[in-house]
Amino acid sequence: MDIKEYKCPNCNGAVRFDSASQMLKCPYCDTEFEIKALVEYQKQMAVPEKDSMQLDTSSAGSVWENEDLGDLSTGSCPSCGAELVGDANTIATVCPCCGNTQIVKKRVEGLLKPEYVLPFQLEKKAASDALLQFYNKKPLLPEFFKKENRVSNIQGLYVPFWLFDAKSQGSMSFKATKVRTWSDSNYTYTKTDFYSVFREGRLEFSKIPVDGSDKMDDEYMDAIEPFDYSKLKDFQTAYLSGFLAEKYDVDVEKSKERAFGRIKNSFETQVSRSVQGYSSVIRERASVNVEKGKASYSLLPVWILNTKYKNDNYQFVMNGQSGLIVGKLPVDKGKAVRYWLLFTFGIGGVLTIIINLLRFFL
Repeated sequence: MDIKEYKCPNCNGAVRFDSASQMLKCPYCDTEFEIKALVEYQKQMAVPEKDSMQLDTSSAGSVWENEDLGDLSTGSCPSCGAELVGDANTIATVCPCCGNTQIVKKRVEGLLKPEYVLPFQLEKKAASDALLQFYNKKPLLPEFFKKENRVSNIQGLYVPFWLFDAKSQGSMSFKATKVRTWSDSNYTYTKTDFYSVFREGRLEFSKIPVDGSDKMDDEYMDAIEPFDYSKLKDFQTAYLSGFLAEKYDVDVEKSKERAFGRIKNSFETQVSRSVQGYSSVIRERASVNVEKGKASYSLLPVWILNTKYKNDNYQFVMNGQSGLIVGKLPVDKGKAVRYWLLFTFGIGGVLTIIINLLRFFL
């Protein structure tokens, strides 16, 4: 592509050739550019910024065999609409997604068979103990939350996840500067060198997780990562014994965009880390292409507790493998006031002592 006019990357003004310096110079901001560097920069900027995604989702999940369906029981929550799957003898009377106390049984239909399952590593007792420790670290938490009868309501749920494998390649461009300052007896001088930085790279991703449940909070699901996928097992209905599994309501096609977003963010983060040694760096453009990607359907273990406090529902989510916990916590306003008074008057008392000591010695 022929470029007939050269623009200053800093102020977008038309640059001119300066015979004295043998460089291109902007008459508006006085920035000088090496000819080869500016030509290459404008060629790169002329290339459209475009991402692409090639993820094969056709093999994610499989069809249930008739003999497998006989081992399953399903129910739907009339409150939040969550569809739950358990073994033939297990179906919850309490919905782990919203805490509703009634589950309506229905026939298994429209459900893909998972390829993998990550079995629970923490038993209910260990999960309850970890939750109590989590509570005890929160000094402003109401005592209501620490009662054993609330902790005992914790339920194990296999959450549907689409796991994406992919290879990515892409490029990024940055504006960067190096600033040098020196002084003599009369003046302080500052020299700023401007750079156009280009990076290209490839990254391979394995099992990028995207939860397939619209009922589960995506931020919670992201926060309890990572899971140790080396312990994934081929799915068997026996793993559901004593637990529940939620039926996915976000299919693999709808999950592709979120998977691509996670891949793109990770790629850009890693590439940006390679741009070092500059005083400032500003990202300009990025293009990421995902190729040879595929998805698999898996169930991952999560312990869930729903409880109410003053008519508000609070949910806690725990990684059933690592014990990592996240959740929304209420605040005891009485405790908060007492801590505030203690802090305020404590600081005030210390400051008073310091001021009096200073007066005494001065």
